[in-house]
This record gives sequence, structure tokens and C-alpha cells, in this order.
Amino acid sequence: MKARANNKGFDYSVNLVTADIKIIAKFFYRREYVTYKRRRTNYPSYKNQDFNFPGKQTMYDAVKNYYGKELQSSSDLKTTACCDFSSMPAWLKPLLSNIHDEVLSRYYGCGLVCPTDLKRKRILDLGSGSGRDVYALAQLVGETGHVVGVDMTEEQLAVANRHIEYHRKKFGYSHSNVTFIQGYIERLDELGLEKNSFDVIVSNCVVNLSPDKDAVMRQAYELLKPGGEFYFSDVYSDRRISPHVASDPVLYGECLGGALYWNDFLRVATNNGFTDPRLVEDRPLEITDERLSQLVGQTRFYSATYRLFKLEDLETACEDYGQAVIYQGTSENQPNGFLLDKHHFMETGKVFPVCGNTFRMLQNTRFKEHFQFIGDFSRHYGIFQGCGSSIPFEQGINSAILGACC
Repeated sequence: MKARANNKGFDYSVNLVTADIKIIAKFFYRREYVTYKRRRTNYPSYKNQDFNFPGKQTMYDAVKNYYGKELQSSSDLKTTACCDFSSMPAWLKPLLSNIHDEVLSRYYGCGLVCPTDLKRKRILDLGSGSGRDVYALAQLVGETGHVVGVDMTEEQLAVANRHIEYHRKKFGYSHSNVTFIQGYIERLDELGLEKNSFDVIVSNCVVNLSPDKDAVMRQAYELLKPGGEFYFSDVYSDRRISPHVASDPVLYGECLGGALYWNDFLRVATNNGFTDPRLVEDRPLEITDERLSQLVGQTRFYSATYRLFKLEDLETACEDYGQAVIYQGTSENQPNGFLLDKHHFMETGKVFPVCGNTFRMLQNTRFKEHFQFIGDFSRHYGIFQGCGSSIPFEQGINSAILGACC
């Protein structure tokens, strides 16, 4: 038997006398080819995020125990992953001051997930915990809007439900506009939620705890209306996390063990319809516990807020069609400029050149009424310069917001 390599792996050219030898040769060919193909593909680990646990239920129980019983307040946390150090906009502070103290003390999140322009909207909060963000959003959507919170932890839901009437009275509503449901964020299809029924989905440092992030993204996309948005904060790493690190129960509960490598997250989002994820803000995380710090080694973690849009025509790169927009200063709480993401702050009244994707994110969403649109898609000028694929998070140095697309 002699073998020669080709671009498909190994091609065995054989002169075989018996059928049995042919079968054996075919077996070795298939085994060698499959091994080669797997090595070449280097399939990302996010597809089997739960491989470190004996079963998904074991992980679920660990998370429930950590957030339901071990943590009694945010002071019990061992890292800054679930502590909210984001710069809080002035307009948001009065909303939090209306929320019950117990709800605030039992909430563990890594950012602020209250986007603008939510009046009369229908919102879904994945992993709502004690209900802090639900009650903040309930004030933004108003009495005619509605916010649904989903969480799997009984103790957290008990806190949230205990204060529904308190918040109804505090907000001056004739009826409550919030609902809390016990369930798993990767099994939203079991909760009776209607597809294409939510304007915005939010989540605060919870997706990393899911053993099936692919399912979370897929079902979030299905539940959003066309033009809807998944706006969420979560934890990401600068590399794929090894199994012995990811399987540490405390590290997992602290939102680090289940963190996606940032580039794998972009793939998961894009594969499930969320083309061109936009980074809004980020910060590096500090691990204050010595044992956990030694365990993670050189791996770096970041808290980041992304916005993903359900828009079918988005492209995988920032393409230039000679378009521009003018922000009119009418978006809620943004009179001087509109912040779409980390690289797109549009001053009121100023012509702002944009790529085709940014044009669609503004024209085909709830933001349309706040902009004047210049141009169309009839002529293509190539790609915007400066669109790269390096790590998007800050490396400890503050950077200024850019004034043009990408």
C-alpha cells in the first residue's frame, strides 16, 4: 500500500487483492482524513461550553446555589466581574433611586442595560435576578409598555416578585407592567413567549453562565421583532479558557469560567443572524481573590456591553456607499449627540458619514425618527478604511470616541 498527500488529507492508492483488505484500507483512510479535517478546522470550544461538567444540570445547580444561597449581597463577590462600575448616566440615577433596597442589594450585574428610546416598548430581560433592571426598564417603557424578566433561581425571583406592588405604587401606575417567569435562558421556547414579539431584549452578566450560548443567541433572535435589538452586558476573555479553569464552580459563579473568548462570541452572534455586533463600552476586570487569580494565569477578562440588531440586510464588513446621517437631537436623554456604539457618537445637527450597516441600524430600527438620511445603496465605493479584527476592548488606556464610521 502506498499513500500520497493531497489537499483533502491522504489519498491511499492501493492494489488490493481481497475485499477484506479494501475495507481495512478504507477504514484507515476515513480515520486519517477525519483526524486531519478536525485539526484543520480547529472548531471553537463555544460549541461545547458545558463539556467541563458531568451534565448541564450539575452546572445549573452550581449557579443556583451560588446566587441563591452563597451570595447574600454584592460584597460577597470575589471579583469585579459582577460589580457595576460602569459610568452611570445622570438620567439613570433617579430610576435606580426608585427601586427597593432589597432588590438593589441582591442584584449582581456587570453593566447598565438600559438603552434609550423605550417608551411603550415590550422588553425581555434574560437572567433578571432580583429584578433591578426590570424595574428600571419598567419606568422607561411607561405604563403602556411591558417588561418580562426570566430567571432560573427561585430565591432571586422571590425577591423580585415580593416587591411588584411596591414598585407599582412608587411609579404611580394603575397596574403593574412587569412579569417574572422562572425558566432557563437557553430554553426560552418552553416559556410560551411569542416569536417576533419583543422590541428589545436585555441581559446583564448572565449569558456567560449558560451552558448553551448558541441556543441563547438563536432564541433571542427568534423572539425579537424585525429591527429589534439585543442589548446586553457580559464577560469575555482574551483567549479560550482551558477546561480545568472553566470547571471551577466559584470561577463559574463569578461569571469568569463561562466567559466566551471575544472572537468566538462574534462568531456565535453572526452565525445566529446578528451580523456586525456593535461594542458600546468595556472595561478590564480585576480578580481580587488570590486563588482565582493564580488559577486563570495570564487570561484577561473584560466586561463589555454589545448591541445586536435583527436586520437581515447587514453585511459582514463596513461597506462604503457614500451615505451620511444627521442626528436631530430628539432621542430621549441625548440632546447633544447620539451614541450608537463605541465608535459612533453623532453630534446634533452635524453631517456624519456612515457605512451601509450603520445606515440600516439607524433607518430600520426604533431610532429612525431621530435622523435625517442622506444617500442610498445605489453606488458602492469599497470598504471603510480602518475596519480591523484585533481585540476590541480597552487595554488599560483610555481612547477618544472616533468621529467617523469604524
